Amino acid sequence: MAIIFEENLRTAGIENVAAKMMLAARTAPKGRGTDNLVIALAKKDDIKNIVHEMQRLSQLSAEPIMAQTLVRDAANVALADAVVLLGTKIAPLGLPECGICGFATCQEKNQHPNFPCAFNTGDLGIAIGAAASIAMDHRVDNRIMRSIGKAVLSLQLLGADVKICYGIPLSATGKNLFFDRK
Repeated sequence: MAIIFEENLRTAGIENVAAKMMLAARTAPKGRGTDNLVIALAKKDDIKNIVHEMQRLSQLSAEPIMAQTLVRDAANVALADAVVLLGTKIAPLGLPECGICGFATCQEKNQHPNFPCAFNTGDLGIAIGAAASIAMDHRVDNRIMRSIGKAVLSLQLLGADVKICYGIPLSATGKNLFFDRK
């Protein structure tokens, strides 16, 4: 009989939790049952590409706080075993007299294709919360990061139609890499 140590199962366990997170995000409630989400998993090589893009974007940022955030977050993400990516396309739901986005109608909002529909962003937020709750339920360290989403959008990893994105890096170590940081 061979003893299997936790560190030999860690990556597979994290990827299993990531799959559950992605399912929870997919099945989270959506406005009018319309699903505009794009959900993916980034592993080692993709994580390296995201980290490099975060570092590159930090050098381009005119805002010092954003540059520092990108550098700090890139260092954390580089240590992640996996990253769940969640994004949304911008597609109004065609609701009569909604106006939550600031335009009177979805037809008027359609004249501004990059301006978010409130339902798209709300659905994304609910999906992110559902995904993060699965990670927490399984005691996998995680943190919701817009800085990851910024790099993913720049690289168009989820496609050109995705306009808003967040990432949730995952790790299982003695300390949460994403909160216990400099």
